Amino acid sequence: MHDKYKILIGIICVILFVVGTCYYVDASRAENTISIGVLHTDHDAPVEIAKAQGLYEAQGLKVDIRQFNNGGDLLTAMAGGDIDIGYLGFTPVLATYAKGAPVKIISGVQNGGSALVVRSNENINSVQDLKGKTVATIGETSIQYILLTKLLKENGMSINDVQHVAMKSSTMTGALGANQLDAMFVPEPYASVAVAGGVGKVLVSSEEIMPNHPCCVIATYDGFIKKHPKELKKILAIHNQSAEFINKNPGKAVKILPRDMVIDENVQKNTLSELNFISGLSPEYKQSIIDFANLEVQLGFLNKTVDSSELFYDI
Repeated sequence: MHDKYKILIGIICVILFVVGTCYYVDASRAENTISIGVLHTDHDAPVEIAKAQGLYEAQGLKVDIRQFNNGGDLLTAMAGGDIDIGYLGFTPVLATYAKGAPVKIISGVQNGGSALVVRSNENINSVQDLKGKTVATIGETSIQYILLTKLLKENGMSINDVQHVAMKSSTMTGALGANQLDAMFVPEPYASVAVAGGVGKVLVSSEEIMPNHPCCVIATYDGFIKKHPKELKKILAIHNQSAEFINKNPGKAVKILPRDMVIDENVQKNTLSELNFISGLSPEYKQSIIDFANLEVQLGFLNKTVDSSELFYDI
């Protein structure tokens, strides 16, 4: 595809984002409902905990929680006016923001929490052994894909040396067990579930590739921030409350998560214990996002550095 057509498509996407989201704010308020997009992994557990404990209702909020395969799909829905707030990896937010869309990061959610898992019955013991193998992530704008690219580059390879496929996280373990995949770079709990089930082994964790890297964030857009600051403050206060609950009570949290999210209670308790859920936007957290954005520039995922004064919004 020629560069001029790529630019045109990008401009069209931004226009759709601005027009679509501005329209939907009014429509969603008419229904008195806040739509929250999630990826249905451990990383967005605070939303599910808050819903299960009735925290939204206690604050007079009606929420509609919707699942997406990846952050790119979630942001597309936000651009189309279907989602007000999203729990998702920050890298698709950066990609959307870089195109000029009015999207903002309003809070961190957690750090780390992903791993590159290879088939237990395949002789893959090093990064070099991945050459020619089929490796899945949730998409090319995902944190996992970018960290995979970084890992391959550091080992004298490129993403073109593997056969990359995009899949939904919850389907990867089955595909790995059925020998349809050789490896998967996946968020928790799916990495630990594959190991516990004997179908996979961890080759490298995301923290080993980039220690304490940021991962999921809460994102929204200018229209929602400007028109509904009170509701947004309540959402963030609820997130803080549910994040603290999980950090202190991972075992209790597993018991009240949706059953379709809990594949193995013991595994899930361990993964929640290891994930440090956070809230707000500390200066250190903002800098970690900017540092990762600079890495994306080096790897060719972003064309320029990010203006932090426009990317973040402190409530």
